[in-house]
Amino acid sequence: MAAPAAMKAPARRGVLLLVLAVACMLVASWAMGLVWFVRDARRPPRMPPPCDGAVALTGGQGRIEASLQLMAQHRARQLLISGVDPHATLGDFLTRTPRLLPLGVWLHTTLGRQATSTLGNADETAQWVRTHGIHSLIVVTAGYHIRRAMMEIARAVPGVTLYPFAVQPPALVHPRRLATWRLLVVEYDKWLLACVDTARWTRPVHGLIHHDDTRPVAHAATP
Repeated sequence: MAAPAAMKAPARRGVLLLVLAVACMLVASWAMGLVWFVRDARRPPRMPPPCDGAVALTGGQGRIEASLQLMAQHRARQLLISGVDPHATLGDFLTRTPRLLPLGVWLHTTLGRQATSTLGNADETAQWVRTHGIHSLIVVTAGYHIRRAMMEIARAVPGVTLYPFAVQPPALVHPRRLATWRLLVVEYDKWLLACVDTARWTRPVHGLIHHDDTRPVAHAATP
């Protein structure tokens, strides 16, 4: 009986070494992916070609202002600001925009009040795209959010050509701060989960999980 027991010990050790090796490979892959994600998030935005529309996803500084400037530069004919406070009006944005914009920009801007998450942004954008006959769309959001936002919107509006416009928020100006790294790690993990479409697997309970209204209030909805 001693011989079989002696044979089990090396086998058990081999399994543990295999598990450890796989775990190390996964951690290394995750870390290398994070490095790529951070570099990608900090990449300066490229000016998109003229498109039918643009969508700005609220939740961070500079996004709405950047989308309005794209409209003023005739890069988009229609603009959706997705995920604003239910009581916000265009007047709230008009009074807090530091630069005077042509009246046509405001006349072709729609406020989306339903979205409270990235998945909600995608659904709200899809409805707006169908209503306005949009075939090409600029997606405006933070650099650390652009990959996930593009992925979710692409799933919601198949056939629409998407162009990213990544805003560089203050957090990315100081990438070595602990708070910035925490934000980047969380957003990286969310993007990994989005790659396997976990949000739509859990759609039946998505409203329960995201029951808190995280939209900015009217006075804070602007960049």
